Amino acid sequence: MPAQLRQRQVSFEPLPQFQSTRLLDQLRERIRMLHYSPSTEQAYKYWCRAFIRFHGLRHPSTMGGPEVEAFLTYLAADRCLAPSVGVHRLLARLLYGTGLRISEAVGLRVKDIDFAQRAIYVRQGKGGKDRVVMLPASLLMDLRGQLGCGRQVWWTDVETGRAGVEVPYALERKYPRAALSWGWFWVFPQDHLSTDPRSGVIRRHHLYEETFQRAFKRAVTAVGISKPATPHTLRHCFATHLLQNGSDIRTVQELLGHADVSTTMIYTHVLHMGGGAVRSPLDQL
Repeated sequence: MPAQLRQRQVSFEPLPQFQSTRLLDQLRERIRMLHYSPSTEQAYKYWCRAFIRFHGLRHPSTMGGPEVEAFLTYLAADRCLAPSVGVHRLLARLLYGTGLRISEAVGLRVKDIDFAQRAIYVRQGKGGKDRVVMLPASLLMDLRGQLGCGRQVWWTDVETGRAGVEVPYALERKYPRAALSWGWFWVFPQDHLSTDPRSGVIRRHHLYEETFQRAFKRAVTAVGISKPATPHTLRHCFATHLLQNGSDIRTVQELLGHADVSTTMIYTHVLHMGGGAVRSPLDQL
């Protein structure tokens, strides 16, 4: 979050129960039908209560887009607690939940997030290839909140006459206003402006990879993990756990964006090791 969006001190006690018990029961039934985790269920119920309370206990059926935008604006401008830590946690979950490379994640644009289809479009990944990955259900609310924060940053840049974000050169020539549009804005924008070393233009860049890498290293140290780990480890875990859960090697290859399946095959080594693989003869004595 930029310095312009200062946090307002707002008390944040547990929200009280209100009369919409039937609504929350319906929400719980729907979540369980979709087989979401208990933590996801609690998060959805929490934010549902927060949304309804923010609008004076109005029923969601009487509200629409404007009320959602007002709530997200409130979260962005008044309730962004520890914004950098919030952003880094979301980015880590995104890397593990989608298998994106760190460069692909920080370079995401608003238009690349498709909430309706629950998909993320990766443009010009490694090797210049595009691909589509899943959008985890457990990230929907947090990503919407991140976009709410980002929209405030984008609007501030537009109002102050900034140059807009960097876009592909050919597109910039054909559509000069694209750099100023909301769709091309970063999902993870920097909290400050930078000078483009090639053109000298002052504009807003996306979050630097190094910023997250340093935060990740601090987190690894803080929790006492002794094994080497980097943000790329989250991509490895994504692939390994998919294979352990029975996903097809070709599917994993497509999700990771590997040109050759032999590259993906390196993750299959874990299927032949550990407690779930061949048993040691020592354990049979």
